[in-house]
Amino acid sequence: MMINLYTWATPNGRKISIMLEELGIDYAVSPVDLGKLAQFSAEFSAISPNNKIPAIVDTAAESAPLAIFESGAILTYLADQSGQFLAAHGQARYNALAWLHWQTSSLGPMFGQLGFFAVRSQEKAPLAITRFTEEADRLLTVLETQLASHSYVAGEDYSIADIACYPWVLAATTYLKTVLEDSLATKPSIQRWLQVVGDRPAVKRGMAIPKL
Repeated sequence: MMINLYTWATPNGRKISIMLEELGIDYAVSPVDLGKLAQFSAEFSAISPNNKIPAIVDTAAESAPLAIFESGAILTYLADQSGQFLAAHGQARYNALAWLHWQTSSLGPMFGQLGFFAVRSQEKAPLAITRFTEEADRLLTVLETQLASHSYVAGEDYSIADIACYPWVLAATTYLKTVLEDSLATKPSIQRWLQVVGDRPAVKRGMAIPKL
């Protein structure tokens, strides 16, 4: 594989840079400046029709350069191609995929909405803030329950489920701290997991990509 990563400094983007750092494969970074609406350029739209980062192009794919958008699809592709961080078959594979899809369909979107209404928006909407704060707390409780009886998100092995969840849960301690600090204070298993995952050298490197 030779990967060109289209990304920006967001939790979704950092999922893929973490994965690539974990795999130790060659990749190039093409920053997509969301502040300048670069995600709507013709070049990027051809790779990511939904105009969202991250996206990749595997220039060394078997028949022709292969473009993939959506972080869950990218993580699954990289795991299957490398044979790492996702079991090839059986319960372990589908546990990891289930938690990966939980992150992409629930944790990420709900945290994103909470960030918009509670942090980014100048005009505050109390009903929306309450709604998404309560849902974010519920999702953190789901994760806490899972991690209370498992070392990692999908079981006893570090997987793409952890890679997908980590940047978003970390955001709850930084970007979303003002609204989720009390929730996290009651979740020691999440705190333990954040420390373990955050101490991985590849995670530290991946969280610093792109270098702005």
